[in-house]
Amino acid sequence: MPSYSITRPSRQEDYARFSPNTPIVIDNGGSSFRIGWAGESDPRVTFRNVVQRPRHKATGETVTIVGDHDPSLMKYFDCTRTSFRSPFDNNVVYQFEIMEYVLDYGFERLGANLQVDHPILMTECICNPLSSRSKMAELLFETYSVPSIAFGVDAVFSYKLNQQFGRCNEDGLAICSGFSASHVIPIVKGEPVTEACCRTNIGGYHVTNYLKQLLSLKYPYHMSSITWEKAEELKMEHCYVATDFASELQLFQKGNEEAKEKTRCWQLPWVPPTQGDVPSEEELARRAALKEKQGQRLRDMAAARKSIRITELENELNGLEDLLQQLDEVEEPEVSSILSGTKFFSRQEIESAILRVTQSLRKAKGEPSEPEEKNDSSLSEKYPLVSVPDELLSPEQLKEKKRQIFLKTTSEGRLLAKRKRFEEESLREKQNQLDEEKRLENPELYLEQLHDRYRELSEKVELRKRVKTNGNQNLSGGVGRGERLSAAQKERMRLLTSAAFDRGKGEDTFGARDEDWQLYKLMSKDNDDDDNGQDEDEAELARVTSRLQDIDPNFVPKSDLVPPQATPEFSKFRPQSLEDFKIVLGVERFRCPEVLFQPNMIGIDQAGLDEMAGISLRRLDRVDDPMKDDITKSILVTGGSALLPGLLPRLEAGIQQMRPYLSPLTVVRACDPILDAWRGASIYANSPQFSLQTLSMQDYYEKGESLLWQYQIKYTI
Repeated sequence: MPSYSITRPSRQEDYARFSPNTPIVIDNGGSSFRIGWAGESDPRVTFRNVVQRPRHKATGETVTIVGDHDPSLMKYFDCTRTSFRSPFDNNVVYQFEIMEYVLDYGFERLGANLQVDHPILMTECICNPLSSRSKMAELLFETYSVPSIAFGVDAVFSYKLNQQFGRCNEDGLAICSGFSASHVIPIVKGEPVTEACCRTNIGGYHVTNYLKQLLSLKYPYHMSSITWEKAEELKMEHCYVATDFASELQLFQKGNEEAKEKTRCWQLPWVPPTQGDVPSEEELARRAALKEKQGQRLRDMAAARKSIRITELENELNGLEDLLQQLDEVEEPEVSSILSGTKFFSRQEIESAILRVTQSLRKAKGEPSEPEEKNDSSLSEKYPLVSVPDELLSPEQLKEKKRQIFLKTTSEGRLLAKRKRFEEESLREKQNQLDEEKRLENPELYLEQLHDRYRELSEKVELRKRVKTNGNQNLSGGVGRGERLSAAQKERMRLLTSAAFDRGKGEDTFGARDEDWQLYKLMSKDNDDDDNGQDEDEAELARVTSRLQDIDPNFVPKSDLVPPQATPEFSKFRPQSLEDFKIVLGVERFRCPEVLFQPNMIGIDQAGLDEMAGISLRRLDRVDDPMKDDITKSILVTGGSALLPGLLPRLEAGIQQMRPYLSPLTVVRACDPILDAWRGASIYANSPQFSLQTLSMQDYYEKGESLLWQYQIKYTI
């Protein structure tokens, strides 16, 4: 059987099929760029009106990407340092460098080369600034050698198309809610009344961006999944305009069944964690053997390090003993010459080092150390320079004396702390023995007394903390700083105040006398009997709590009880479930589109769509009242935001409140709010009289920008 193949014409061949008189229609919107041939029902090329310039990861070369792109190809480019850039600012073209990239891509997709030899009809917003129109004409004439161009309003083209379909009258109102701006255009006898138009810098972009912000704040751990494109998709699928915003909010606040029915969920991809098989006995034995082998290896390494440490300490001890023996064999004048080659300055330092190394060696071997009494008595022998007056010491010995004083103070503090801990442990053991004897005599009475003691200490500690935090309230209801201080704290504040007052009288000599340091000790916070009493109470409370936990299995400390008002903390290691990857859309469904009617919700102090319609109707001063009634009979809503459910009833209710009682009002949606502007321009460009509405290149070069000042297209042809 023979095989057949269908060959499609290339872009250049398709472009060559049209005669030079066939116009090219461009719907230059803030969201999408649409280009095609006049007379056709749909545009040939449609893409996003944005440009991105990332770098190639391998070569580092900058490339230009216009419109939509294949996500699989973007893995070869570094898009972290660049973002999408639009040629528009509030529906007005101002970045013509980016606009040139967009036009190059559009003409290339249509099949044209660098030179475009066809007339062009391009849409623009109502009351487009003359500077933007002149730069666009300059770009088309001088860069692409376009023979002639024409500019028209996109919303008016959509209105004229729907007028042919019978959806609106010759006199009416066009409400266009676009990507970044919204317009209300009164149309009288088929022509727009520019003096009565109204504009607000609010559109579908703001609705999508507001939805993205709300979901990102609600689910911050899924911000990477909530992209702008996904928010746009969620807006078109689930968002709607509430007829009464306040009533809808109260409905969701009550949380009844109707609110649950209006709630939508977006489930993110989630793979449940795999449950591992239960290991067999052989596997458990193998793991135990491996663990034992690893433990034995660690023990061998520790034994080797211990052996090396013992050898080092023995060598150091032998060296110190040899040095001390060498000093004993020589005479006194030769001692200083021998010590000059070492780090020691006297025989006493060598003896102290020998004692220290001996203790370290005993500790490394696991032998018991010397008793504390012996260490305490030898402190004076280890630090002989402490008791020697400074006048009898050399500068090097003075430095050594300071070091010995520091070491002696540290050693005394350490011994004092050890002695204190030993006394506390002895007292605790003695108290536990007495408690155990009482418990054995009468267990029930002992347990009751222990609970009473626990309640008494708990209330005492809590009251002290509350007073320290909030202070005592006097009879007048006020709280003073002095009422929260103990006697010791008040005395310390008095001393600090007097010292600060005396300091400003003359030269600061505090600390020059011994009495000043005694005063400093009195100022110290450590000399606070109240704090010491608090520490003792807390220590006793901890002891009683531990005792109750040992003998009473039903006892629960107050610190472990969670109050009803407190929110329980979830475990950080809680396994993730399917609910953690579910994004719920409740009030966000109607709260985000509400910005079209209340732009102040996102910080834009401008009018909403319904208020804009009332402003345009009030600006029609030159139109009689009967004509106003005819205009309100034909209100057409177009633009991408017109696809939101509930927009038409909300607009009708809002405009009806601004009109007289029982005045006629009809609000309809365009057949296709997105493509009707291009289709209306396509029909207009295919008419025989279109050539009379264009601006030629020859006229532009002869008259310049002044030709555009008086240019106004006629829609009734």
